Amino acid sequence: MARRGGFQGMPGNMNNLMKQAQRMQRQMEEQQKELEEKEFTASAGGGVIEVTVSGKREVTKVKIDPEAVDPDDVEMLQDLIVAATNEALKQVEEAQAENMSKMTGGLGSLGGFGL
Repeated sequence: MARRGGFQGMPGNMNNLMKQAQRMQRQMEEQQKELEEKEFTASAGGGVIEVTVSGKREVTKVKIDPEAVDPDDVEMLQDLIVAATNEALKQVEEAQAENMSKMTGGLGSLGGFGL
């Protein structure tokens, strides 16, 4: 009788693939936790405004140099705060993308599937 073939040794390969996926998931979780604990600071207006955000994308600190405070131009102060906040959030996104790139860079070798 003919053997149904094509899948000899597959359970071992699947186990290895599952172990690699689990290890990668643990590494991703660890890197995400590390990222959430980091702080990212950006400035605007030549440094008169500084905003710090956490890796969780929460504003943790705003520093305003007194020379940035002009009662006749509150709009400029607001714009500087927005600019610094957006730049700090951009830093968080870039760090997350870098972490993801590091993790997914090895996907091509998982089980020879060439993902």
